[in-house]
Amino acid sequence: MRGYALSLTNLLPPSHFSIDIKFKSFAFSIAATHSLIPTPKPSLLLSTPHSKSNSHFSFSVAAQQQQVQPGEEENIQLVSSIKTDYNDILIVDTPKARMLLLDSSFSFSCVPRVIDESEFVSFVADSVHSVLYHGSKWTCSYWDEFASLPAIVPKGPIAILGLGGGTAAHLMLDLWPSLQLDGWEIDQILIDKVRDYFGLSDLEKTTEDGGVLNIHVGDVFVPSKDFRGRYAGIVVDLFADGKVLPQLQEVNTWLQLEERLMANGRFMVNCGGVGGGPSARDESTHPETLWSGKSWLSNPAMKALSEAFPGQVSWKRMPKEYGANFMALTGPLPDLKSWSASVPSPLSQSVKNWRPL
Repeated sequence: MRGYALSLTNLLPPSHFSIDIKFKSFAFSIAATHSLIPTPKPSLLLSTPHSKSNSHFSFSVAAQQQQVQPGEEENIQLVSSIKTDYNDILIVDTPKARMLLLDSSFSFSCVPRVIDESEFVSFVADSVHSVLYHGSKWTCSYWDEFASLPAIVPKGPIAILGLGGGTAAHLMLDLWPSLQLDGWEIDQILIDKVRDYFGLSDLEKTTEDGGVLNIHVGDVFVPSKDFRGRYAGIVVDLFADGKVLPQLQEVNTWLQLEERLMANGRFMVNCGGVGGGPSARDESTHPETLWSGKSWLSNPAMKALSEAFPGQVSWKRMPKEYGANFMALTGPLPDLKSWSASVPSPLSQSVKNWRPL
C-alpha cells in the first residue's frame, strides 16, 4: 500500500508518559519479521497514566481531541490482523475512530509491559494509513484537502492512487455525490479488508446522483492505453514504510502519469514531510528550514514535480497540528477566491493557503 497518513503529532503521548501495554482475553503478536498472528477477538488496551496536569493522550486529530481525565484509559481494540505480500495489516478501533495500520515492524510481547515513547513512535508514526472517525468523514488532516480538487478540474472521473482505507473517498463522495472515483490499490487482501471494515463496499454502490467508487487492484505505474486522457484529476497518496515511493521522486514517472489526465486536468499530491517521510520526524530539522518559503526543496517528490512541470506547481504545508505534510497541486494557480466560494468550510479557508512554487 501505499498511503501514508498524517504525522502523528496529535496522537502521541507527552514525552514524560510511559505507555502500559495490556492484553485482554487473547494475546496476539507482531514479530520482528512482520509476522502477524491473528487470534479470536483480542482487545488491546493502551493505558496512559495521567498526572494531575492537563496533559492528555488520545487517538484523534486536533479538532476532535477531548480531555482525558486522570486515571482514564484509552482502549484500542484489535479488529483484524493479517500479513500479505505487500502489507502487515492491523485494523484497530478506538472510542473515536477506526484506523488502518500498515508497515509495522514493532514487536509486542504477550506480557504486559511498559514501553517508552520512542518505541511507540517507531511503531505508530510509520503505520497509520487511514482513519475513519465515528460519526464524521472529516479528519482535519491532508485527506480533507483532496475533497477540494473536484471544484477546480474539468467535469470527469477522478483517480485516487493509493486508496488505502478510503478516507479521502468517503469525504469526496459525501461532498460531491455525482463524482466518479477510480481508486487504485496494489493489495487485493487489503481491499477485501477495507470493504468489510471501512465501508468501501458502500461507496461501490452508485448514489442517487450517479457517484460511485470503482476499485482497481494492480500496480499504478504499469502503463495502460485504457486510461490515457481519462481523468480530470488524480489524487496521489502513495507511500510505503512511511516514505514517499521512489518512483515519485523521478521526473519521468510524473510525465508518464500525466498521460492519464485529460486537458486541463490536475494532480493533487500528498508529498509527506521534509525528506518525503513522516512529518512527525521533521522536528530534527531546523525550524527555519521547516517553515520557510523554500522548505519544499527538502522534499524529493516536490522537487521532482517542479522539474516535471516547471512553473505549473503550487504548494502548501499543512499546519503542524494537522500533520505538517507538504501538498502539491499541478496546473495554473486557481482563482483562490472562486475556489474558496465553491467548497464548504473548513476547506473554504484552507484552499486560500496554496501558493506557486
